[in-house]
Amino acid sequence: MLQMDKDDKYRVNIATRVNYLPEQSDEADNRFVFAYTITITNVGHAAVKLVSRHWIITDAHNHAQEVRGPGVVGEQPVLKPNQSFEYTSGTVLSTQVGTMSGSYRMVAEDGTEFDAPIPQFVLSVPRVLH
Repeated sequence: MLQMDKDDKYRVNIATRVNYLPEQSDEADNRFVFAYTITITNVGHAAVKLVSRHWIITDAHNHAQEVRGPGVVGEQPVLKPNQSFEYTSGTVLSTQVGTMSGSYRMVAEDGTEFDAPIPQFVLSVPRVLH
C-alpha cells in the first residue's frame, strides 16, 4: 500500500508574473504602478479553498505595507487536484523597485487549514535592475 505524506495531500504551487504600468504611473510624483498575475495550482490530492491572503509589500526604502483580507479579487476559489486559478491585481509603490511576498490561507475539503507561501517576487520599472 502506498503511504501518502500529509504534505502531498495539501500542496499548492504559486507562480507570479509582473508588469510595470507606465500609463498609470507618474514618475515625477514617485508613483509607480505594477500589475501582477498569480497562478495558483493545486498539486495536492485534496480539494482546497483559498479563504484569505496576507501580503507584505516592501519598497526600495524598506517601508513595508501589510495587506490582509478575505479571498483574492473578491473570490474564494475552490481548486480540485490539478486545477489552477489565475487572477491579476495591482499595487502602487513610491519607489521604482520593491518586493512582494506573503501567503494564502487554504482550507482543504476535510477541514485541514494550511498556509501556502507566496515566494518573494520583484516589482521593478524596466531598465532599473540589471
